[in-house]
Amino acid sequence: MENVQSKDQPENARRITIRVILMISIMLSLFHLFTGGFGVLTAMIQRNVHLTVVLLLVFLIKPLANKKLRWLDTLCIIISISSGIYIFYTYDQLLLRVGAPNAYDMFFGITLIIVILEAARRVTGFILPLIGLLFLLYAYFGHYFPSILKTSDISLERIISLMYLSTEGLWGTSLGIAATFIALFIIFGAFLNTTGAGKVFIDLAFIIGGRFKGGPAKVSVISSALMATVSGSAVANVSSTGQFTIPLMKKVGFKPRMAASIEAVASAGGSIMPPVMGAGAFIMAELTGISYGEIILAALIPGILYFLSVFLFVDFDAGRAKMKGIERKELPVFKEVFWKGFHLYIGLGTLVYLLVVLNASPMFAAFWSIVALVLSYIVIYFRKIDWKFFLEALEQGAKGMLLISMACAIAGIVVGVINLTGTAVTLTSLLMNLGQNSILLTLFLTMIACVIMGMGLPSTAAYIIVGVLTAPALIDLGIDPLLAHMFIYYFASLAPIIPPVALASYTAAGIAGSDPLRTSFTSARVGLVSFIIPYMFVFGPELLGQGSAVEIALAVTGACIGVIFFAAALTGWLKRDLFFYERILSFGGASLLVHTGLLTDLIGIGIIAVLLTSILIRTQFNEKPQDTYEMNQ
Repeated sequence: MENVQSKDQPENARRITIRVILMISIMLSLFHLFTGGFGVLTAMIQRNVHLTVVLLLVFLIKPLANKKLRWLDTLCIIISISSGIYIFYTYDQLLLRVGAPNAYDMFFGITLIIVILEAARRVTGFILPLIGLLFLLYAYFGHYFPSILKTSDISLERIISLMYLSTEGLWGTSLGIAATFIALFIIFGAFLNTTGAGKVFIDLAFIIGGRFKGGPAKVSVISSALMATVSGSAVANVSSTGQFTIPLMKKVGFKPRMAASIEAVASAGGSIMPPVMGAGAFIMAELTGISYGEIILAALIPGILYFLSVFLFVDFDAGRAKMKGIERKELPVFKEVFWKGFHLYIGLGTLVYLLVVLNASPMFAAFWSIVALVLSYIVIYFRKIDWKFFLEALEQGAKGMLLISMACAIAGIVVGVINLTGTAVTLTSLLMNLGQNSILLTLFLTMIACVIMGMGLPSTAAYIIVGVLTAPALIDLGIDPLLAHMFIYYFASLAPIIPPVALASYTAAGIAGSDPLRTSFTSARVGLVSFIIPYMFVFGPELLGQGSAVEIALAVTGACIGVIFFAAALTGWLKRDLFFYERILSFGGASLLVHTGLLTDLIGIGIIAVLLTSILIRTQFNEKPQDTYEMNQ
């Protein structure tokens, strides 16, 4: 009898924990819906409430596996709640003590920072909290560093004062965005999911591209572009769309490694495709002072070029292998799919209209888009609704906030140290010296920094850190702030597919059953064309919508031609297999079209004309190069 009771006790405790997590999740989402619709609280209070509840969820959802150390979970929860209550009730006095913290301020400041580092470790892995810890140690010990890296002697009291008592550190802009705009958009994405967005978007992608050669791979590209409206995470996109598209790609002839790579590269585009952009657009708006609407409009053409490059790679690669698409009878029926998603179009249409046409604030737009989505869903499907969708969306929304909130909290600490120590000015000078005042070399070094930082961090956190550190150097070289920040964010978003640490590629490899490391290298090859796009818009700002309509049209035309022939050079196929010298001509002509200019464009078009002539002549004589399809796979 005692054994039965002892077995039941852990099970009962688990059930109670699940219910508590559900209740706290619903409360957090309702809090953000209320403040989104009726006005946010004072900045520090809003951020404090958000962070306190997020920390509770982290320690409840991700407890320590070692049962002997479970007391540590309880201690972290107590510190989180105590600090939250302390700030809430002493907020007015805290502002007066900035620069002169008392003993209680020091205690709660130090312990909360430790708790945040531990929470971030549980949610994001060890790299992000390690970066935060290294920056904190640099703030305290920086005066021992040599030469250019040396800082002034900064006391512990001064560090805690900035981090804990002001909105320049932990409670800064990064966490503020997570506690307002991002939270509401995550909830919006959760409501899209629970009302059927995933199935509708994937079915639409099958209808659009399923019956063409290599159809499932094209479905992967299209569905990932559509799913970008729901999730800006490459790994999340792979996990959702990849379950359907990777097995289908293997079925029509793609090798497992290639199928996984195509899905990973397509999913990475979620972070750069408007309107959500993985929350990057909101943070970019805060860092640059440029409106959200202007940012997503600027990101539209590069986003389209990205997915065009992947789509063309798939098309050409499937052409080489003489693949077929899915039979029409196996595809979904357009009418049925279209009407199933009508409520989704209302929600997304409301979002775009409020943001772009009315230039409303992101919070206002997100809140009323949620309202429009939910009301239209209820009206259209009233008799068929499983009313659990509402609670499920609130729970998913709250849980979806954990990773981005912890990333933004650590990013706030890093930014606070940067401001406190003047590191941004130091690193700007260092980057410009390394770049030798060359725009191209400085861009290349910035790209490397983005990729290295983005390997272990969410794209948003990587963008914040690298943006604060390197954007000033790019701007000092004469690059427009929007171009500089878009360049940085673009490469931070591509990091999940670049070896050796390529989380999106590894996730896709797990689904496909391929070798993770080899898959990551194949992903880099599939996405190689997209690595050139940021350089295209830096040297041709018309691709971000800057310039007259004619200039923009010419730039887009040149960029599209360049993307086509880059893809042809990489795959070795353009209506037929290309000879080696034809691939060189294709790559050379496309490269010249990257730089916006009449002379380079004319030379590039001339080279491409020679290539097309060669293809036409050799096609007539039926000359074929040695088949290298297996090598490409």
